[in-house]
Amino acid sequence: MTDTLLISDLHLSGERPDTVNLFLRFLEEQAIGSTGLYILGDLFDAWIGDDDRTPPIPKILDALKWVTGSGTETYLMHGNRDFLISQAFTEATGCALLNDPTVVTLAGAPTLLMHGDLLCTDDLEYQQARKFLRSPAFIDDMMSKSLEERAAVAAEYRKRSKEVVSRNAAEIMDVNQQTVAEYMREHGVTTLIHGHTHRPGIHDFQLDGKPARRYVLDQWHHDQGSYLKATDQAISAQIFAG
Repeated sequence: MTDTLLISDLHLSGERPDTVNLFLRFLEEQAIGSTGLYILGDLFDAWIGDDDRTPPIPKILDALKWVTGSGTETYLMHGNRDFLISQAFTEATGCALLNDPTVVTLAGAPTLLMHGDLLCTDDLEYQQARKFLRSPAFIDDMMSKSLEERAAVAAEYRKRSKEVVSRNAAEIMDVNQQTVAEYMREHGVTTLIHGHTHRPGIHDFQLDGKPARRYVLDQWHHDQGSYLKATDQAISAQIFAG
């Protein structure tokens, strides 16, 4: 089998056991035997450090290790909820970390992979917060805290995020088409795959006179997960139901 699978925005946590179980079954039934699996950010609803082993984390790490051990090359890109994933996670799972953005070959064509938040340039408040949260100073300070303190910080940021989402216009938090074109042009591609916005779809447009396509991965729910399957010939949207 030469299928490559792509997923994003699972937001796994102990508070979403059905989604966790759905993901574990997806790994067993779909990822095993595939050539590759790309997780384009926000695998977890919050990742407060590689030393956190709060359930269901151990079960998820073991399942990923099983997948990579089977021969499925598995890659993970940081999202806005799990950018603290680091080397110990990769050693425990066998996953490789991907830079955001990264170009890979899918269906015979160079394809740009992103989490998607870098494309939301109309949301200036978010972009400023992203820059601060990804700074070495913040990360060093965060990782110097206890697990309990880190969990409290993460909970506070999730609360603030929900408040911002509730008051911002929906268009502000979606991608900026000019930014999309700039990233695709910079990386020499006509295909882009990302998540983050929770607005699944396939968008066709013209890029410098050439047909271009942007795939948006959906978030996962308790009873249904979406993914893209890339063969040698095509990329198609798929549903994995509970």
